[in-house]
Amino acid sequence: MRVTNNMLVNNMVYNLNQNLKKLEKLQYQLATGKKFRVPSDDPIGASKSLKFNTDISKLEQYERNVKDALSWMSDTEAALGEIGEVLKRAKELTVDAANGTKTTEDLNKIREEIDQLKEHLIQIANTTYAGRHVFSGYKTDKPLITVDEDGNIVYNITLESTEVFEYNVGISERVKVNTLGGKIFGNKISGNPGGDYTGNVSADQKPHLIEVFENLSNALENNIPADIQQALTNLDNAMEQVLSVRAEVGAKMNRLELTDKKLGVQIVSVQELLSYNEDVDIAEAFMNINVAQNVYVSSLMTGARIIQPTLVEFLR
Repeated sequence: MRVTNNMLVNNMVYNLNQNLKKLEKLQYQLATGKKFRVPSDDPIGASKSLKFNTDISKLEQYERNVKDALSWMSDTEAALGEIGEVLKRAKELTVDAANGTKTTEDLNKIREEIDQLKEHLIQIANTTYAGRHVFSGYKTDKPLITVDEDGNIVYNITLESTEVFEYNVGISERVKVNTLGGKIFGNKISGNPGGDYTGNVSADQKPHLIEVFENLSNALENNIPADIQQALTNLDNAMEQVLSVRAEVGAKMNRLELTDKKLGVQIVSVQELLSYNEDVDIAEAFMNINVAQNVYVSSLMTGARIIQPTLVEFLR
């Protein structure tokens, strides 16, 4: 095979371009700290990076869900604590009223405070988080309790124990975050003055806890000792129920806090894998770029020997 001068020059230019291309790639790696910029640089590495970035995005979304759920439940827990304080104060007033030494004027003063506590309960029942009602099941755009045209305090929506929504906080891991208002305010059962706290309520039905306060107010106004004593029993039952619901909410919050920590560890772990897959070793990059520069300079010097003026004259 005859090697022409033109073939020799073309090969030299091609090799120079290859050396320059390698040098440019190394300079990019050193400038950006990344091993590749397009999939063709490292198809397997690029595929892994895409997977790692997808995993990180999922984990970060789970983490955001956990934080939102924790905020929701923190507001719920605060509302439950406030209800507990209302019931505690109502019990103190009722015990004071039940001692048999109060005058009609004293009972009326106690009744006025009981009525105010009832109004405060209604406000708590319609507590919102980020514009969503926390006790209204998945119908978060509607308040739990309203006052109808006749001034009756009733449930605004129908609630069943299944009407709760969940937050996705991990792969196949979901947490129910809202608490049904019926589990706190209850509903009336015929023949049972203690009410029902299963969470199932019907629209236009009077909340049991509101009825307890109304009955107590009526008993104080008319000085009915038996009804005052019944109110004490009902308040005790309501306090126990609120404590039970608070314990449930607290347990879920503890679980979410553990989940939040776990997700944080997982995110860091995947980020380390991503860094190992695509980040450049700076020391190695410096060494490689120095080698590539020497190779390129050497190839230029070699090319200068190949293309001599006498050769140019020969080509003419």
